[in-house]
Amino acid sequence: MNLFAKALLGTAAVMALGIGGATEATAQQKTLRFIPQADLKLLDPIWTTQYIVRNHGYLVYDTLFATNSKFEVKPQMVDTFEVSADKKLYTFKLRDGLKFHDGQPVTSADVVPSIQRWGKKDSLGILIFTKVVAMKAVDPKTFTIELSEPFPLLLEGLGKVSSNVPFIMPERLAKTDPNEQVKEIIGSGPFKFAANEWVPGSKAVYIKNTDYVPRKEPADWATGGKVVKVDRVEWLIIPDSATASAALEKGEVDWWEQPPSDFWDRLAKINGVKVIQSDPLGNIGVFRMNHLHPPFDNPKMREAMLYVVDQADYIQSMVGDLKNGKLCYSYFGCGVPMETDAGAEPMKGKRDLAKAKQLIKESGYDGRKILVMSPTDQPVIDRQTLMTHEYLKQLGLNIEYIATDWGTVGSRRAKKDPVDKGGWNIFHTWTLVLDQMTPPANLQVSGAGDKAWFGWPKNEKLEQLRNVDWVKATSVDEQKKIAAEISKEAYKTLPFIVTGQFYPKTAHRTNITGVPVSPVVFFWGVDKN
Repeated sequence: MNLFAKALLGTAAVMALGIGGATEATAQQKTLRFIPQADLKLLDPIWTTQYIVRNHGYLVYDTLFATNSKFEVKPQMVDTFEVSADKKLYTFKLRDGLKFHDGQPVTSADVVPSIQRWGKKDSLGILIFTKVVAMKAVDPKTFTIELSEPFPLLLEGLGKVSSNVPFIMPERLAKTDPNEQVKEIIGSGPFKFAANEWVPGSKAVYIKNTDYVPRKEPADWATGGKVVKVDRVEWLIIPDSATASAALEKGEVDWWEQPPSDFWDRLAKINGVKVIQSDPLGNIGVFRMNHLHPPFDNPKMREAMLYVVDQADYIQSMVGDLKNGKLCYSYFGCGVPMETDAGAEPMKGKRDLAKAKQLIKESGYDGRKILVMSPTDQPVIDRQTLMTHEYLKQLGLNIEYIATDWGTVGSRRAKKDPVDKGGWNIFHTWTLVLDQMTPPANLQVSGAGDKAWFGWPKNEKLEQLRNVDWVKATSVDEQKKIAAEISKEAYKTLPFIVTGQFYPKTAHRTNITGVPVSPVVFFWGVDKN
């Protein structure tokens, strides 16, 4: 039995389904075998911001607008649009040939509730809908958005390339409460989700949507013609990195999305395997605390964590060597227009556990348990967590490390309950610089309380700066000054702590072409020769 089959045949349930070998029908198809960054346990890309679910979403769904590699927003499902002279009324017309996977045409009646649902979950979407007076379906192909005042970020929001992405769903699904997951995965995108073949912990399958009509323009990131060149994409869940590496080396899989850094050099030396930097902008490591419950409802306790993080150590834990990343104290990422380290002075020295202990004492910490949850199937996250766990133990804190998987973290982090009722205190993650580079779209830095991202930090001044002052700025220089003020305010509240910027790599067989160099994994244009 080959390594690929061994990885799949891990349970009796999987063996009973018989997915370890190809059927006669699938053997005739061009199948791309892909190892994703984690197990796919959640399926609704509006309910969660997890990148694994976003990637799944791009296979299944389509968007009204999209963003290319030059950060230009282009029509995608939209054919044409008009803006009134006062810039308060937008009229959009859908392009021909749009059809859901169940055979029903995509209409304006589907678009309106899809965007409204997204607008209740995404930070930029929430901001947009504070300006929306009305959003209406005029006829099956035409809809309008009326604003209370001109808002230059409307199209940027509708073309948002990463989480949350405003994917379009059928009306009956789009009307699902945004705090609940949709029960069916039906989109109009270039692939269909094979729900009958989905085995959490083992495999997810996507079939080419032969009814999909690509745009005529060349594909560029999420824009242009989404031309599918394979018949079938199989996501194979192989959590053990050594097994995944061996499967790629032997050609049993075609593409490994996110190999850990300690495998990069070895894979690059293998004949038939190519290792490339996958994201030109980079990623940001994230240390997230729960502001709702003790002990991190206390600002002193959160401030203490600043002195725990030495970015050089965290970067090395994530990607093996500082050459694969860089020290970055900017909430917006480094190497982008809004880069600023204003307010970050406590972060710039070496780790100072004595200072951390002093602040913990001043906070009145009472010895209660602090739950740190970590997904062992996400090495970049787990390595950050293990480092934090070790240093918090040295501080004498009552730490409980919960080893789990990324799907479980995705569900648990949404709970606002205290730890003894299923909640949490700390989790780590990582985010794209792409998602951080502008204040309104940066959900990680939000201080919107109950409407903020997990951890629910509250800071009204921070919200005024990022959602009002920055948006109204009339020049880039003015925006940069406001970004510095946002940074200073964020370093007071600590919605999260930046653990460093790093550059991930992806690995694939050399007979696979069209693998994107992009912050997001796209499957159109990828071919297997």
